[in-house]
Amino acid sequence: MDEAEFALLRQRMVAEVTVHTVLQTGRLGKAALSRRVMEAMGRVPRHAFVRTDMLRAAYADMPLPSDCGKTISQPFIVALMTDLLELQPGDRVLEIGTGWGYQSAVLAELAGEVWSVELLEPLAAEARRRLAALGYGKVHVRVGDGRAGWPEHAPYEKIIVTAAPDWVPVPLLEQLKPGGRMVIPAGVAESQQLLLIEKDAQGRLASRAVLPVRFSMLEEPEPG
Repeated sequence: MDEAEFALLRQRMVAEVTVHTVLQTGRLGKAALSRRVMEAMGRVPRHAFVRTDMLRAAYADMPLPSDCGKTISQPFIVALMTDLLELQPGDRVLEIGTGWGYQSAVLAELAGEVWSVELLEPLAAEARRRLAALGYGKVHVRVGDGRAGWPEHAPYEKIIVTAAPDWVPVPLLEQLKPGGRMVIPAGVAESQQLLLIEKDAQGRLASRAVLPVRFSMLEEPEPG
């Protein structure tokens, strides 16, 4: 497949995300996602973040397998989580769960610096390679325990977590800047909810469940 074919499939993907959003209007409270988010989804080459044997499915509105038993998220979920963040061009963003970097690239299209933590070295290395090849120099990837965040660069205006802990890790809440937003799936495997957490200017937290989801669990490093 050539770049023109991928571009056409990418626009079809954006159209599918648009329809999916309309179908979720009751839960989301709106029938459309941000124009900036949808334009970013239309720019980022998802096919550059999938396995070569998955290229023909790269723009299907579904999760796809990557490596180490992990997946690249469904485009609708990527778009929705990005939309909930309400990213601004100067925002510093913390991402937990880099994977192969697709969500990172979407964030980089809309924000300032992106600091991304990945537990698994093979995924982090692959993300660095793929992001660098596409010129996403604003994304910084390190290997570490996502539950601990990346305190050296805190506070962050926005935090996004792409794997589900049983409950929201306290260090991530502490690294969220007053006035900031965090989007995170949380809960046990069969009853996860996508949460939007907001911290007001006084540091008080408020959260709401957006919709039921099914993410990989946010894993801890192996002992030793």
